[in-house]
Amino acid sequence: MALFAVFQTTFLLALLPLRTYKSEVLSEPLPLTPESLKVSVNSTRQRLHLQWTVHSLAYHQELKMVFQIQISRFKTSNVIWVENYRTTVKRNRVLHWSWESKLPLECAAHFIRMRSMVDDARIPKPGFWSNWSSWEEADAQNSLGHDPLFVFPKDKLVEEGSNVTICYVSRIHQDNISCYLEGVQIYGERLDRSVSAFELKNVSFIRKKGTNVFCKVDQGGALGGIVLFVSKVLEEPKDFSCETQDLKTLTCTWDPGSDTGLSKQPSQSYTLFESFSGKKTLCKHRNWCNWQVAQDSQETYNFTLVAENYLRKRSVSILFNLTQRVHPMTPYNLFPKNVRATNATMTWKVHSIGNNSTLLCRLELLAEGKVIQQHNVSIKVNGEYLLSELEPDTEYVARVRCAYTNHFWKWSELISQKFNTAEAAPSEAPDVWRNMKMVSGHPTVSLFWKPLSKVHANGKILFYNVIVENLDKPSRLEVLSIPAPARSTELTLDQCSYQIHVTAHNNVGPSPASVIVISGDPGNEEVESGRVNGTEDGFSVSWKPQSGDATGYVVEWCDGPQDLPCVLQWKNLGPNTTSTVISSGAFRPGVRYNFRIYEISAKRMAHLLEKKAGYLEELAPSDNPQVVMSNLTSHSFTLSWKDYSTESQPGFIQGYHVYLKPKAGEQCPPAFEKTVLPEDSVCCKHTIDNPEQKTFVVENLQPESIYEFFVTPYTSVGEGPLDAFTKITTPDEYSHILIRIILPMIFCVLIVMIICYLKRQWLKEKCYPDIPDPYKSSVLSLIKSKENPHLTIMNVNDCVPDAIEVINKPEGSKIQFLGTRKSLTETEFTKPACIYLLPTEKNYSGPGPCICFENFTYNQAASDFASCGHFPVTPQAPPHQLGPLTSPENLLKALEQNYMNSLGEIPAGEANLNYVSQLASPTSGDKDSLPTNPPEPALCSEYKMQMAIPLGLASAPPSENSSLSSATLLGQGEHYR
Repeated sequence: MALFAVFQTTFLLALLPLRTYKSEVLSEPLPLTPESLKVSVNSTRQRLHLQWTVHSLAYHQELKMVFQIQISRFKTSNVIWVENYRTTVKRNRVLHWSWESKLPLECAAHFIRMRSMVDDARIPKPGFWSNWSSWEEADAQNSLGHDPLFVFPKDKLVEEGSNVTICYVSRIHQDNISCYLEGVQIYGERLDRSVSAFELKNVSFIRKKGTNVFCKVDQGGALGGIVLFVSKVLEEPKDFSCETQDLKTLTCTWDPGSDTGLSKQPSQSYTLFESFSGKKTLCKHRNWCNWQVAQDSQETYNFTLVAENYLRKRSVSILFNLTQRVHPMTPYNLFPKNVRATNATMTWKVHSIGNNSTLLCRLELLAEGKVIQQHNVSIKVNGEYLLSELEPDTEYVARVRCAYTNHFWKWSELISQKFNTAEAAPSEAPDVWRNMKMVSGHPTVSLFWKPLSKVHANGKILFYNVIVENLDKPSRLEVLSIPAPARSTELTLDQCSYQIHVTAHNNVGPSPASVIVISGDPGNEEVESGRVNGTEDGFSVSWKPQSGDATGYVVEWCDGPQDLPCVLQWKNLGPNTTSTVISSGAFRPGVRYNFRIYEISAKRMAHLLEKKAGYLEELAPSDNPQVVMSNLTSHSFTLSWKDYSTESQPGFIQGYHVYLKPKAGEQCPPAFEKTVLPEDSVCCKHTIDNPEQKTFVVENLQPESIYEFFVTPYTSVGEGPLDAFTKITTPDEYSHILIRIILPMIFCVLIVMIICYLKRQWLKEKCYPDIPDPYKSSVLSLIKSKENPHLTIMNVNDCVPDAIEVINKPEGSKIQFLGTRKSLTETEFTKPACIYLLPTEKNYSGPGPCICFENFTYNQAASDFASCGHFPVTPQAPPHQLGPLTSPENLLKALEQNYMNSLGEIPAGEANLNYVSQLASPTSGDKDSLPTNPPEPALCSEYKMQMAIPLGLASAPPSENSSLSSATLLGQGEHYR
């Protein structure tokens, strides 16, 4: 029983607190409604601040409650935000809550109300909401002025990439309002008749002075605007690190990132906080800050760096041990001493750390910017090290840096010093080569050498000594001193062999000698030329050794093209080398390079071994040959281009293409094939695959046809440029025969003409001599002296002719009577004739006087008989039948006037010329009184004037009253009385 009583008492004691708790909860006044709700506006941050209390709670009682908050815009029914706010409530405690509006608060009136619910574990479920509080209005427009147009928010500060809502409030309620962002029009949403909103998404940083936004009335001119401040996003500090140089001061550094400072907002600030000591310091610099080490021997530090600006905060932390973050200061007083040609001693000093701590220093030696030696030296204050294996007359750079030996963290900054080693004699002989040529029958040697490299010169080269030794006459030596920087000289030698020594000299002494031997008998150096292919690395040249005692080989070439002066280059190779790669920065595509390989014998003589030619890169031919056309026939012609140089082309000429364009519709000749040119024209092509063939005969052509031809070379890359075609026309088949006949004839005619022109005087005398002048006749002087000394030559005006009888020798002559122009009976003449003068008297009988010609050339009959003939004359012939004789003047005029007309009346081949003569009177007297009985004429009588007239010439009829005698034309054997 006693045990049961104990358990019962314990159980009742346990239930007593529970009943007390339930009685307390149930005794709370429910529901608990929020009271004293107040709303305030923060225009700078565009936030609504709420504060309220709960008065229904018992004293010293705390409850967890939920407050549901509603926010409406423009009117209470337009709820835009609902949020549940949980907090612990005490009696008469003022509660606070804030809300940031995306729309500027000045653009619309806002209404706020709330209700509450107990959310405490001591209250049985389910709970229920209290009644809503009354609506509280927050209207920022009440504080606006009377301007017609407002734009909000004013001077808003946002981060780059944020979204911003801008609005305007119009007092004039017009629709024609436009808004612009940096001059670019933006479009938004109308919220009511006087408010419109614009949402700017992902705004960007433009300038520190802000971004301009303005609105204006299109017609009224009202203007309003704001400046939107967009800052860079505050970044978290990067590369945050702390270190010490003397174990007394810590220096922390970091990368701050972008500067967020604006004209409205300063740059971000940095604060350094150490958690173990609880100390902090505001940093004066954006990227570093100093911290004094505590004297209490604190070794571990935990730093937090906080970056902060108007909009946000960023922080980063670091934990480290002080002795593991030692970064020594830069060494100083680095100097060389005891500098020689191959060694030097370097000395320097360092700053001490703590209690004479040991530092590890690294000494580096640089030549031409590269580290060639590296040495580590442990020191406390002073350092020293001997550098060896240096090159003479070389510039070096020595530099030193040090680190903390106990815990390596970082090397100190470098300190460097330049120095030059002393000079030494050149260590290598110059690289020498020669070029031989004959000048005026004497061998001339051009001697070349390459300057020694800096490694082998061991100082500045001052001059070169050239010693020429005659091997055939050993006593003769010639020494030449060539000042540097000359690299060549010329030597005129004779037919003897010579040994040439070349040495380079600096301030210390000479170099080893380079020896070359010039043979007096050069021998036959003509060898066949081969080809070598070029690559990106150069020319790969190989050769075959000819003798086993070669001491080396030399490859020689010219760097420039063949049409430029040769810049001689060479490469010396060892005796076991049979190939090499020749490379040069001067090599160019499309340029032919010739290589000559020489073998150097044991006597230091050079013998030409092989020749090579090649291109670094072959190109298509740059020009076409000048083609000469010859041997043109009706079926073929010959083309030749013998002056075309193949060596100057940008590639190895492999052959030629001969293009031929026949006339339309004509087939290609044999050995030609049809092809299409780049301009899509069709022609015939023949390929010549022998580059040495520079003539070609185009055969099987058509006579009298037009052809066009064109010749171009080709290489492995392609053919030459497409030039203009040349036109030719084939002759007919017989033209060459005519040319063979006509040309000799023309040549002969020209020769004859030249001979005739040179012998023109002789031909004139033989073929058509001058008519003799009667005044200069030798016959006249003979007659005067022998027969009649008083006989003279009469003038034409003194001559009184009686009658003229003309005898025509050819047969079938037509004779017209002078007076009546009647044709006489044609009579055949078979005898020679003479001319007689007939008197006019009626009773005159007997033959007339005979006229004898001095020149018988003009009277064939007289020439044949060589005498005058007599013709019987009938004295009774009537005068009117004889025809009147005109005066000499009239007779001459009639003959001259009617000469051409008479020719037309005489048949071809029948015209003969005879002389018409006048008899000189034996005595002077009146021309009308003639002697009645004239004396017998002499055998020949002189004439005074002669004139050649054609037979059948008719004259105009004379006047009836004329007293002159008549002339009668008689046929052979006829006369009129």
